[in-house]
Amino acid sequence: MIKQPAYLKKNDKVAIVCPAKKLPKSIDAAITILQDWGLEVLTGETVSASYHQFAGDDALRTRDLQKYLDDPEVKAVIAARGGYGTIRIIDELDFSAFNENPKWIVGFSDITVLLSHVFSVLNTQSIHGQMPYTFQDGTPESLESLRKALFGEPLAYKYTSENKVPNRSGKAEGILIGGNLTLLTMLEGSASEMDYTDKILFLEDVGEQEFSIDRMVHMLKRSGKLAKLKGLIVGAFNEIEVESIPFGQTAAEVIWELVKEYDYPVCFDFPTGHIEDNRAMVVGKLITLDINKKAASLY
Repeated sequence: MIKQPAYLKKNDKVAIVCPAKKLPKSIDAAITILQDWGLEVLTGETVSASYHQFAGDDALRTRDLQKYLDDPEVKAVIAARGGYGTIRIIDELDFSAFNENPKWIVGFSDITVLLSHVFSVLNTQSIHGQMPYTFQDGTPESLESLRKALFGEPLAYKYTSENKVPNRSGKAEGILIGGNLTLLTMLEGSASEMDYTDKILFLEDVGEQEFSIDRMVHMLKRSGKLAKLKGLIVGAFNEIEVESIPFGQTAAEVIWELVKEYDYPVCFDFPTGHIEDNRAMVVGKLITLDINKKAASLY
């Protein structure tokens, strides 16, 4: 049975840590927003630490995250930012106390490593959503969706896609999994790898080239994962690096080419990923995905 951490309530403690890259700017404004939600905010050593590109060396980042995973008074651990580095420490973390007293882990991008791990190994829900580093640029709707996810208020999204690759209509119910495509493929073959069978998968990525996206999605297909899905949500694939010789397909076209033979619903341009309107997605939650040619709903 999938574990759902307790939803937050006023005066609960949450902790902000940096499991990956160091912060280049203050997150005081984001802390104020969390406090305005009625939360008591603790900040780990890594929020101000620096070691090359990381928020402290591996030992410090492990110790800082471990402290708040173990603290029973902390009800959510929020990654300040992504970048790179979580995969370097995931196997050094002890989730025994967390498993006995699950709490929300929040983040996206590189934090996909943590989200995938707690679902695959500990069967526990987590939240893919805005992080303090991105609060300043986040839309009000994206921040509100994170607040609702943390406090257990209903989440429902409906949007219209303008992508030239049309959605594939259909309706599906299933457990939501996913995150950053690069990190999901990097976890293949490890204990942190998600089970894709009968799941609704969402994908996003940033700063990749089309050939790299093509290669990673081919990997998922060759492993049989794409054939086993109940639905597919394609989020933002942005800041794609221009190649000297054009690849000839957009990220959406690449993905569609590899899933068009299946019959499950597929939507494009979903508001999740490295964008201002990065809506909160609860990994491990049972959801309904309802898609037609242009519109898509998730609830």
